[in-house]
Amino acid sequence: MKIFEHALSLAPRTGVIGLGSGRAATAFVSALAEEVRAGRSAVRGVATSSATAELAGRLGVPLVSLAEAGTLEVTFDGADEVDPALNLIKGYGRAMVREKVVAASSKRLVILVGQEKLVGKIGSRGKLPVEVVPFALPLCERKLRDLGLDPVPYTADGRLFVTDNGNHILDCRTGPIDDPAKLEAAIRAIPGVVGTGLFLAMADVVLVGRDPDFELIEERRRP
Repeated sequence: MKIFEHALSLAPRTGVIGLGSGRAATAFVSALAEEVRAGRSAVRGVATSSATAELAGRLGVPLVSLAEAGTLEVTFDGADEVDPALNLIKGYGRAMVREKVVAASSKRLVILVGQEKLVGKIGSRGKLPVEVVPFALPLCERKLRDLGLDPVPYTADGRLFVTDNGNHILDCRTGPIDDPAKLEAAIRAIPGVVGTGLFLAMADVVLVGRDPDFELIEERRRP
């Protein structure tokens, strides 16, 4: 069984759910669309990115705004790191602020990842994305450097990348993080920081798959 197939068994048949971004989340949206077209699901989705919204619309998954949705039943999303306590780093797909907002609006957060995303300590893959408002970019770079994070502006096609929120991303080079909550608080205290890729104590279920087809090998639940 694929992880996105198992994820469908955790999804309600009606109501509103969050639709994440990235490779695993895209596979889930595609599987959900088949259920919707077959009449086996009447859910509506809240997309965490313009890319997910475009995909859902093309495949026939009905969407609503976060304002229309209120509290969501569950959000299905991917992650770039998962530690043993189910803390996450997200944001390599550049949508982490909207992903965090949608996750926080949900009763449950279900994460779908390949086994290569499992780490012994958060930060082990060496990158923590931080979204900042454009005006504050120089200040945020300086303050993040003071925290020892070595920020690098993310670019695409030779230009500063612009998120769906109209902001920029600083990829902070890091190693394993001893105190993620303390680091999150220190980064969020910098004027101009919109959000970070640290998702602490937010995931309820993590479904782990084996590449290349995301074959389900493990389900982890937060105590």
